[in-house]
Amino acid sequence: MNKRKVIPSLRSLADQERATAKKARASWQMFTIMAEFIEATEYLSEIRPAISIYGSARLKPESPYYQRTIEIAQKFSDAGFAVISGGGPGIMEAANKGAHAGKSPSVGLNIELPHEQSGNQWQDISLRFRHFFTRKVTFVKNSDAVVVMPGGFGTLDELAEVLTLIQTKKSRHVPIVLVGAEFWAGLLDWFKNTLLTNGVIGPKDLDLMQVIDDPDQVLDAVLRFYEDREDSPEQPAEGKSDEDRMFYL
Repeated sequence: MNKRKVIPSLRSLADQERATAKKARASWQMFTIMAEFIEATEYLSEIRPAISIYGSARLKPESPYYQRTIEIAQKFSDAGFAVISGGGPGIMEAANKGAHAGKSPSVGLNIELPHEQSGNQWQDISLRFRHFFTRKVTFVKNSDAVVVMPGGFGTLDELAEVLTLIQTKKSRHVPIVLVGAEFWAGLLDWFKNTLLTNGVIGPKDLDLMQVIDDPDQVLDAVLRFYEDREDSPEQPAEGKSDEDRMFYL
């Protein structure tokens, strides 16, 4: 016979002062999370359409990827897209810089970190987050497309997050463009030769991404995605959700 585990609640802790302090910290954390969501909604609900650009904080202005990011961001900004980045240095700075030079808002979703993150000067709208997950939700919720430049663990985490949400249909389908064919080649080969071969992803999952290096073609790919969706007989315009219709100007 299995014995039932006895798991004490905060109410049953002998040290009532410690229990009260724990509950107070947890409650305060919930309020800070709510406040971040409310502020993000207030500032970003009217800036659609928008794209998010992910990439490394460590790439310097002399990097060709930095320069390409500026070009991509400005093209999207001039085409009517707000551009959202993480608000920091590197690729994030390049995205905000290019968007700032264009016609549409440049948005930075800054994260408080002990050492690495400092906001760049090219943000028309600058939000600051304490929690990574509220920041991630804000990225996904407000993005009509995702452009992924070369980056490290943080960039891979953001890419995997978007892929998972679209794959599981927990988020609407938006175009995902990887820029830097040489940089992404090894990862994509691993997806195809290891993940797909072992059956842990499906063939259609690979179609969620496309690799494009030319800035004009990146913009064209995103526009074509929504033009094809608009023309699709399976999704007549009048049957689309408000969220899908928000893309169209």
